Amino acid sequence: MAFDRTVTTIIDQEKCEFCGECIKVCPSDTISVVNKKAVITGDQSLVCDHCRAACKSDAISVGGIDDSLSKFSSFKSEKKWLPFGQYDTTNLVNLMQSRRSCRNYKNRPVEKELLEDLIKIGITAPSGSNCQMWTFTVLPDRKSVEALGEKLKGFFQNLNRLAKKTWLRGLLRLFGKSQLSNYYENYYESIKEGLEEWEAKDKDILFHGAPAAIIIACKREASCPAEDALLAAQNILLGAHSIGLGTCLIGFAVSAMSNERKICDFIDLPDDENVHAVITVGYPNDTYINVTGRKPVSIRYFTAI
Repeated sequence: MAFDRTVTTIIDQEKCEFCGECIKVCPSDTISVVNKKAVITGDQSLVCDHCRAACKSDAISVGGIDDSLSKFSSFKSEKKWLPFGQYDTTNLVNLMQSRRSCRNYKNRPVEKELLEDLIKIGITAPSGSNCQMWTFTVLPDRKSVEALGEKLKGFFQNLNRLAKKTWLRGLLRLFGKSQLSNYYENYYESIKEGLEEWEAKDKDILFHGAPAAIIIACKREASCPAEDALLAAQNILLGAHSIGLGTCLIGFAVSAMSNERKICDFIDLPDDENVHAVITVGYPNDTYINVTGRKPVSIRYFTAI
């Protein structure tokens, strides 16, 4: 399926003062100058809304935009653009450093309005070619999270049964497939112990008792499906912290759903979508005093001669 590039932009010629800003920021050459006015001349649009955002005379509207996605239940957002350099970087970095993966949650449900606000925050992220083909499946209560957890548990029980077979790991390596061996070396023992604890103590080793979760998928034909989903996920993680919620990315869930399609079918995920992020959401039962540090990072420079 090709990207929808339908032009939905309308320019009110009575209001247009032709400042030229809409033409300068348009990435698709949708707008041109005709008789000292901005006019729609192109037959394709990214529906990025840049032209409307840059218009000084409120002369532009973009029909492909859903204004309700800019309205939040838990706070009031600003409509005015924040200029470059006009935000407190200290507070921004403090938010980023303060966000931690939460594995302890209070026994309190998350309001539907907050979960929807998080998704609206998520989709403020950039996406490749502005295709915005991400999708969000919400597990709004503990019962739903547990139901998915049971499916994931079955996947890892089966995977561990296969991984402990020495002959199978060796055979797969002969054919250049070392994934099962790598799993056995790095995860088998911890997953085995976790599954035993899950069975014996009913301990949720995957979702950590979270009362809700958000599954982010993306249409396969998107230009950058994994990147789009993960950029949206990062926005959700930061947004959740700012409104008082804890989150955790569950990579094991993504791995299971990427390898066993029937788990995706269980949550009614369409066949043309792949899961790229699973986020637990809940009211945190954690308290920290200081921000944490990071491991050493490699920084390289390339300078053309």
